[in-house]
Amino acid sequence: MNLSENERWLLSFYRMSEISGSLFFGRLARTLPSGPVQMDMTRHFADEAQHARYWTDCLDRLGASPLRLPNSYQDQYINAAGMPVNLMEVLALTQVFERRVVRQYVKHMGAPGLNPVIKETLEKIIDEEKWHLEWIGQALVELEPKYGQARIQQALDRFSAADLAVYAATAKEHEERVDALSLRLSH
Repeated sequence: MNLSENERWLLSFYRMSEISGSLFFGRLARTLPSGPVQMDMTRHFADEAQHARYWTDCLDRLGASPLRLPNSYQDQYINAAGMPVNLMEVLALTQVFERRVVRQYVKHMGAPGLNPVIKETLEKIIDEEKWHLEWIGQALVELEPKYGQARIQQALDRFSAADLAVYAATAKEHEERVDALSLRLSH
């Protein structure tokens, strides 16, 4: 199967983001006290590693190897939003990021002439990403007595603003690749 260099780049970009997420959540899961959040975080990091494998397998099935990319989407978040200072902020940042991932993957699913191997990979990952949104949303609700609903919403708003800035910068930086795939990014 033929895979354009732009498609190869985008699938490699997805792969790199999933690897970064897995490493981050793995380190976090290792430090959390035992309990429901640690259990869900452990499942989450395992899912992210599995998603990286799905993208690696997808590329291989399409006759390509992953490109080596210098950084991931998440790497830009800290500069845009500042370092999360507690578990609530980590979860708020993750909730915003996971929403972005789902929106991007759904947008990609709508690309004209989408290769069935890519579609199959996207469908598998989107199903698991939905659970990520659910468990984090529930964990944030359970943290309301400790942090207050307003403070959680402020964190979500802060990270949402950072996400928009990072997304716009990433879209601009890679506009040629995205345009070539007919996946014009929008907010």
